[in-house]
Amino acid sequence: MTSLLPGPTSAAAGERVDPRHRRPLVLVALLGGAAAALGTLVVCLAAGVVGWFLADAGAHGTPRDGLRVGALGWLLAHGSGVHVSGITITVVPLGLTALAAWAVWRLGHRVGDSVSGHGPDALRIADGERDWTVLLATAWFTLGYVVVALVTLRLAATPATSPSTARVLFWCLLLCLTAGLVSIAIGSGRAAIWTALLPASARAAGATCLRVLGAYLLVAAVAFLAALVTDFGTAVNVMSRLHTDAGDATVYTALTATVSPNAVLFSASYLLGPGFTVGTGTLVSPTFVQIGALPMFPLLAALPDNGPTPVWTAYLLALAPVVAALAAARSQRRAPTLRYEEGLLRGCAGGVLAGVLLALLAAVSGGAVGPGRMRAVGPDAFDVLVHAVTAFGIGGLVGGLLMTWWQRRAAKRASLDSGA
Repeated sequence: MTSLLPGPTSAAAGERVDPRHRRPLVLVALLGGAAAALGTLVVCLAAGVVGWFLADAGAHGTPRDGLRVGALGWLLAHGSGVHVSGITITVVPLGLTALAAWAVWRLGHRVGDSVSGHGPDALRIADGERDWTVLLATAWFTLGYVVVALVTLRLAATPATSPSTARVLFWCLLLCLTAGLVSIAIGSGRAAIWTALLPASARAAGATCLRVLGAYLLVAAVAFLAALVTDFGTAVNVMSRLHTDAGDATVYTALTATVSPNAVLFSASYLLGPGFTVGTGTLVSPTFVQIGALPMFPLLAALPDNGPTPVWTAYLLALAPVVAALAAARSQRRAPTLRYEEGLLRGCAGGVLAGVLLALLAAVSGGAVGPGRMRAVGPDAFDVLVHAVTAFGIGGLVGGLLMTWWQRRAAKRASLDSGA
């Protein structure tokens, strides 16, 4: 990153670049992508072997079976889907996906720092010279990641499990072209240069978007945990009815944890109003609950009772705009403005962007988890989009305007005090 800082002259800029920031781009990026994939893959493989041993102390199968299960779990986190005893499972365990995204982010940042000395310096980039460093590094990083995924598919897939190659490739590209591209841009210093060229209002709207989305997901997680704790006895009863020993219970709990982010997104959809389904012909929302027979899964204990909902649950719909307003106001405290139109734009645009991101997350949170009507579980992405954009947009607008009014008031008071 330091290699992008302008020096006293530009003629010898290449000679002053620290060798640590000018390592071979192709090799570093390719190995970085492979390492990012292998990092989480090794964790899943180890978990598969440990799970195989804990389940029955190794009495059935071989360690290779545990390795295959771990590899399939890694592929499932990349959207592969899998067939179990003829039943299609397409839900993505977002806990594992988040772990993979974190690995891509960390390795991508290191790759960006290692190749930051390539290409033009900051002054030449600011003058409009084209810089392909980030795009080339991302392309090779993606290739390394994809190669590991394809090899894993080749070794772990069987005709019985049939994971989807196309879906794995799509998710690999998605991870590398989002978390990978952004982290490489930040690590190489290019992101700082590019964002400096953006209007201040656009940067502030982006910051507001992240704050609104983060705050709302935190509220959704708290609501989910509160619902689960309230009926924790049911979750414990489910575990007891499965007749699991200590090893099986440990493995089952770990598997449950991998879909906890999915449950948080279900909770987010619930608080917005459209709710979610737990099977064809079902609905769980603050104003209406209709569910049928459910599989024995501990997290389902957080579901409300079937039938009419209490009156107070309808007021949960106010949480989304209130959280958006507070988050937008808090974001504007870091970048004050005295113009009402600026505060309105920051808050509203940030809220709308947060709504779009939440809808995208909701779209990947559901899927098929079993046969029959359990092939449709999760929120409706379009309904989430409409409700989230509306609630976050209005909340962000109100929060931005109120904070602008407060900052104008504080500035006026400070001006009068200094004049006195």
